[in-house]
Amino acid sequence: MGTRLFRAVSMAALVCAAPASAQDMSAFKPGPVFAQFGPHAPVEGIGKVPGDTEFSIAFDVAKPADEGARNRGFESAARFINMHVAHGVPEDNIRIAVVVHGKAVNDLLAKPDNTSADMVQVMLGEGVRFIVCGQSAAAYGVTQDDLLPGVEMALSAMTAHALLQQRGYTVNPF
Repeated sequence: MGTRLFRAVSMAALVCAAPASAQDMSAFKPGPVFAQFGPHAPVEGIGKVPGDTEFSIAFDVAKPADEGARNRGFESAARFINMHVAHGVPEDNIRIAVVVHGKAVNDLLAKPDNTSADMVQVMLGEGVRFIVCGQSAAAYGVTQDDLLPGVEMALSAMTAHALLQQRGYTVNPF
């Protein structure tokens, strides 16, 4: 009985899911903060987000970039900033920290073939914090000297999240 229910739910999910090719991404544009990345779409009928809104958000990123692409978790942080500034939140009211662990640590290395490096450097320049899990760094043989300038190192990702939470940051689940 449980197996039949699982199959039925799985089939329903497959039938209801729109294929990637059916998605219309033409409304998604980068900016206003990051002109080359962080695309978002306007949402009709919602108006502006109140201008006195303040965000302190921590993004948790463990998945590395796909071959030849930028890290999607890092770009999500840029998207968050772009879409909220575009909808009325002052950039100064948005504080973002990206806590990086697991194999994603390699996307913060200062090396010529790092496809995420340029994006990270621009985001650092806009005040986005990138914090590496020291435990993951140790596991992958990464030292502070291996990281892009401005990237921070914490004892662990757990430590970084705990400290950020004490400072009022919430974890973005996406």
